[in-house]
Amino acid sequence: MLKRVKVVPLAFESLGVRSMCTLVETPDVKVLLDAGVSLGPRRFGLPPHPREYEALMDGRRRILEAAEDVDIVTVSHYHFDHQTPSYTDWAFNWCSESIAERIYSGKIVFMKSYRSSINFSQRRRGWMFVQTSGRKAERLVVCDGRSFRFGETVLSFSSPVFHGEESSDLGWVVMTVIDYGGSERVLFTSDVQGPMCSDTLEIILGLKPDLIILGGPPIYLSGMVEQGRIEDAFRNIREIAMHTPTVILEHHLLRDRGWRLKVQPVLDEASKRGHRVLTAAEYLGQDNRFLEAYRDDLYREEPPPKDFIRWSRIPVQRRKLIQPPI
Repeated sequence: MLKRVKVVPLAFESLGVRSMCTLVETPDVKVLLDAGVSLGPRRFGLPPHPREYEALMDGRRRILEAAEDVDIVTVSHYHFDHQTPSYTDWAFNWCSESIAERIYSGKIVFMKSYRSSINFSQRRRGWMFVQTSGRKAERLVVCDGRSFRFGETVLSFSSPVFHGEESSDLGWVVMTVIDYGGSERVLFTSDVQGPMCSDTLEIILGLKPDLIILGGPPIYLSGMVEQGRIEDAFRNIREIAMHTPTVILEHHLLRDRGWRLKVQPVLDEASKRGHRVLTAAEYLGQDNRFLEAYRDDLYREEPPPKDFIRWSRIPVQRRKLIQPPI
C-alpha cells in the first residue's frame, strides 16, 4: 500500500463514463492526469441514456473540483476522454470554453507533442489545444521522454508508445510516472490497451511501479480488432499483474459486460502472489457502475422521458449546444 502518495480515481468506465482521469498527490505536488471525460455517441444503436448523463455530470464536477487545487495537468494524447476541448459540447463531452479554462488556466500543463509521433486527427486537436486552453496555462511543456523534479517527487514521461497495437491508426500516447523519494511509484499508462505491444510491456515492467493505472484492450470491438492482438493484451496484463502489487485495470476493457470472465485468469494469478487487480470503483471502495456496456438494458428497464427522447433526436451539431433535459 502507498503511504506518501495518494491516488484518487475521478472518472472511469467503472464510474459510468469514458475516461481515466486521476488525481495523484505527493507531499510535493498535486497532479491531475488526463482531465477529460466523455460518453460513447452510439452503442447498441442507441445514444447515451439519462443515467449516463448523470454520471458524465458527476465526473465533470469531480474533475473541476480537483482542478481548483492542483499544480499540474497532463495530456497523454488528444482524444476527448483524455483532454477537455475549448468548445461547447453538452452531448458527449460536457465541455465548454469556460470549463476548459477552469481546468487548465494557471496550471503547468505537460502535454504530448502534437508535432511528432502523432496521427492527423490528433495533430489537429493538439494544435487547437495549444491555441485555446494552452494559452491560459501558466506553462505549456511538451513532455515526451522527459523528466521533471518537484522536491522529492520526480514526474517522468515515456517516449511515445502505441495506442494499442503496433503501428495503430489511433497513434501514440505518453505514459506518466510519479515517483516519490524513490520509494513509491505510480504509473499511468493511458490507452496502451493491455498493452498489446511487447515493447510497451518491457517499458512497464522495467519501471517496476507499486501501482499501475492500466487501460485494457477493447474487447467490445472484437470484430474490428484481431483476436491475436486481444490475446497478446491479456498475456501482457497477466505478466504485469504478476509483478505489480496493485493494478487498477480499466477503460476500453470495461465497455464489454463479459470483461470479468475474460480477465479471470489474471485475477487468479495476481491473487496467488498477494497482488490486487481492481477497477477504479473497487479501488475507491464503491460499487461498479458499468453504464455504456448495459445501455440497451437501461433503455429497456428505464425508458427515458419524452423530452429527453426529443432532445436526443435533434441533429448532433445543434444538440451539442443544448444541455440534455436531465
